[in-house]
Amino acid sequence: MSAASEVDRFDYVVIGAGSAGAAVAARLSENSAHRVLLLEAGGMDRHPGFRLPLLMGAFIKSGIYNWGYATEPEPHLDGRRIAWPRGKVIGGTSTLNGMVYIRGVPSDYDGWGLKGWSWNEVLPFFRKAEGHEHRRDPWHGTSGPLHVRRATGGHPLAEAFVGAGAQAGYPTNDDFNGPTQEGFGLYDFTIKNGRRCGTARAYVRPSLGRKNLKLATHALVRRLIVEDGRVSGVEYERGGQICRADAAREVVLSAGAINSPQILMLSGIGDSRELKNIGIEPVLDLPGVGRNLQDHFDCALVYESREPVSLYSQLRFDRAVLAVLRGMVFGAGPATVFPYEGGAFIKVDPRESNPDIQVHFMHGREDTAQLHAFSPPRPETKHGFTIRVSQLRPDSRGQVRLRSADPHDAPLMTANYLAADRDVQTTIQGLRAMRRVVEQRAFDRYRGREIAPGPEVASDVDFRHWLSRAGGTTFHPVGTCAMGHGPDAVVDEQLRLHGLAGLRIADASIMPRIISGNTNAASIMIGEKAAALISGGTA
Repeated sequence: MSAASEVDRFDYVVIGAGSAGAAVAARLSENSAHRVLLLEAGGMDRHPGFRLPLLMGAFIKSGIYNWGYATEPEPHLDGRRIAWPRGKVIGGTSTLNGMVYIRGVPSDYDGWGLKGWSWNEVLPFFRKAEGHEHRRDPWHGTSGPLHVRRATGGHPLAEAFVGAGAQAGYPTNDDFNGPTQEGFGLYDFTIKNGRRCGTARAYVRPSLGRKNLKLATHALVRRLIVEDGRVSGVEYERGGQICRADAAREVVLSAGAINSPQILMLSGIGDSRELKNIGIEPVLDLPGVGRNLQDHFDCALVYESREPVSLYSQLRFDRAVLAVLRGMVFGAGPATVFPYEGGAFIKVDPRESNPDIQVHFMHGREDTAQLHAFSPPRPETKHGFTIRVSQLRPDSRGQVRLRSADPHDAPLMTANYLAADRDVQTTIQGLRAMRRVVEQRAFDRYRGREIAPGPEVASDVDFRHWLSRAGGTTFHPVGTCAMGHGPDAVVDEQLRLHGLAGLRIADASIMPRIISGNTNAASIMIGEKAAALISGGTA
């Protein structure tokens, strides 16, 4: 590999064109005086399948647009390695994810206790990003680049799920991002005209015509360049060459909860003892880098359906082909709907002031363990439905560490799922609550045999063993470059790195504590807010 002799110079270098980085680069480049370089390790989102919400699972499993990460053997999950797909493409994981639009609850942000990050201070940035197709109220934005819409709705199994929740004594909720999160209802999605609207389509592509924005794809960052106590640029590989880009103003690291700490550590920023052990000369001793890793643990109840109304009906080859073609050409039909439309947020611990369990309901069956396996998922064999249960605010903490000093090597990741007893008990209570919901009369015509975990799993001990064998991830890793001022904090409230000038971090890694729900909308908000902090703008 040869080194390039020329050094490109910009005002800002943004590392990562994912959920947050796309927003940062797009907003900074709105000012024609700013010269912005956006580096992305993956390529463009040209595959036509990215458009169709139903095909999300194919790209989650694919290694073409995916970093294909996996945790180390998880100590509390029978030593299983859990697959962690992350997007390696413009738009990052927003190009692969389930498109569910959730912000969390106000106490998530108020609880961070950081100036500028209270709920009232971040809500304007959620609204700035959002262009909601249907909702017109103070909670939502209508003119932002990220298109959001209500679920299509109307599926009888999803309607049974919401109705059963009400019969079990829970409230119904028309808007999980409205005045309250609690209740049963249908999710909102980042879908426009039947097609995915991730940050590639919302932010990157509309900005590519600007002369002051340069996008470099297939650019793997090797390290940050530190000179005289300042991050002055970036060294990266592209096209068989080692390239350098200098930033006259700032470098913005938006590579996500896995790759942001990895890049910091490759640059000598992290726990100095650990860096020395793998042959990296420390530049800044910052032990919090890679620590504080959090994710939403996931498990699922799976039932047979007595009525032939589930997703299985669409899996016959001729029907599937027609659905994909209809979605591609007309933006309509079953391929344009993400099947986890039903949702719920419930409290199982009466001491909690907000929901502590999130539920995703799908009008189809899937094997819980198979979702997290490395082989492609098997097609459904019978009609059924799936109820995924996640604890919202886990106490368990993991870590991201370097495997080696080689930037091509995947880092070592341990989520440490279910290390805390409270996480185990809350999850089990959530599963029991969902079993009670399925027993309501709204499900009488559909309810068949419980496939997973099965009626023989009844005691807490039974549930704990099953969770170890079958549980996994909801794909929401955060927290590895935490914002704050304690000994493990990595950035301050302005997202500036503690100890070195010239660098900010803007992605899910800066969350001190995971939010109560899907993390994509919050990651985009962080990108919007970061751009405003850098440029001195507002929402």
